[in-house]
Amino acid sequence: MAKSPQQRSVEQYRARMRKAGLRLVQLWVPDTRAPGFAAECRRQSQAAAAKKRLEKETLDWIDASRDTEDWTP
Repeated sequence: MAKSPQQRSVEQYRARMRKAGLRLVQLWVPDTRAPGFAAECRRQSQAAAAKKRLEKETLDWIDASRDTEDWTP
C-alpha cells in the first residue's frame, strides 16, 4: 500500500528529530473539558491549601536531603 504525502512527511519529520537525538514520547493527560474536571481541581487545591504546614515540612525535607554533588548546571 502506498503511503500518503502526509505519512511520508511525518516519517521524515520523525527521522529528523531522532537524528537530532530526540525521542517521541506520548502521554495521557487529564481532559480539561471533561465534566467534573474543574471541581476536582478545586478539591485538590483546597486540600493542598489546608496542608500548607505539612507541605513546607516536606519541601524543607526534600531540600535538606537532596544530593547535588557532581551535578552540572
